[in-house]
Amino acid sequence: MIPIRDENPTRRVPFVNYGLILLNVLVFLWQVSLGPAGEAALYRMALIPLDVTRGFDLGDLHSIFTSMFMHAGLVHLLGNMLYLWIFGDNVEDALGHLHYLLFYWAGGVAASLTHVFLYPLSQVPTVGASGAIAATLGAYLLLFPHRRVVTLIPFGFFMQVARIPAVIVLGMWFLLELVQGTLALGLEQLGGVAFWAHIGGFIFGMLVGPRLRRRERPVIYWEDWSRW
Repeated sequence: MIPIRDENPTRRVPFVNYGLILLNVLVFLWQVSLGPAGEAALYRMALIPLDVTRGFDLGDLHSIFTSMFMHAGLVHLLGNMLYLWIFGDNVEDALGHLHYLLFYWAGGVAASLTHVFLYPLSQVPTVGASGAIAATLGAYLLLFPHRRVVTLIPFGFFMQVARIPAVIVLGMWFLLELVQGTLALGLEQLGGVAFWAHIGGFIFGMLVGPRLRRRERPVIYWEDWSRW
């Protein structure tokens, strides 16, 4: 399933979410502008678990933050930014601008630490905003479970457009990550994807996101779940 947009208008301009998307795009353009040197820059700024766990060198912890804005290619960037564009604005609206920014950063850190914990000796570089975005998805799942998401569903060579509740779209996304992450346990990153970073970020978002929502906003969390 490929989400296109959600049916969930915001009350405030999500300028933090826009800024995060812009920053990711600018960093990627900077990577591309480096030409052949871009790969070396990616390795310098990527999260490599062994660099963090080997002697607990605080100097290497910066990669937990810098890796959140690096991407391995255009498809990687566009896929992440699509999810952030669709779901991030509503989470920012619910949490408030400052809380959302702190939540996004903390979600990325939680995702990275989950990956380091499970793969402490890995020398495979990890980059991407997907851990922080996964935290955003986890928060969205609990804050807006019944908001409809316009989704492309492939059927062979054909595509069907459907309006599906967020709890199904995001629940299936998480289930797929969990299955693939379980299969990858004990192995190097399966296909270069840090599934457990996604899982850790998503769980962090579910646990923390709803607790940070603005008080003046209607309590959508309980209202939505009461429909079941």
